[in-house]
Amino acid sequence: MASDITVAILCEHDMVTARAASRELAQELGFSRTDGTLVATAISEVARNIVSHAGEGEIELSPVYEPRRYGLVVVARDSGPGIRDVESAMTDGYSTCGSLGLGLPGARRLMDEFEIDSTPGRGTTVTMKKWRERDDLERLRERRTAVG
Repeated sequence: MASDITVAILCEHDMVTARAASRELAQELGFSRTDGTLVATAISEVARNIVSHAGEGEIELSPVYEPRRYGLVVVARDSGPGIRDVESAMTDGYSTCGSLGLGLPGARRLMDEFEIDSTPGRGTTVTMKKWRERDDLERLRERRTAVG
């Protein structure tokens, strides 16, 4: 079974490391290459925000196993300045640094679940999940392994 992975985000190069780790975990969990790319792209967006706004943080990748589906959970944390207006930050085109303002809303669209918790002066945590349904063959193999 896959295990948790934590990647420190200190510079733009660390985004590459986090993306590669997410692709590898997605492959272990049986996600399609396309879904692995969606997760990696969402990670790029939140990691870029960590570098640009907080200076440093981390991205934690975790597998989640449920009876009918597998998930990949991404938690991006920083202890930077926080987001003063989360609702506006989740609107396409909103930016405080002159960018296109598509990062957080884009990441939300790429993932199946998305939560953001931010307190000005205390930092931001973004939690995102991508799910894939388990097929009948996987469930049958698991039942056989548990019985035998």
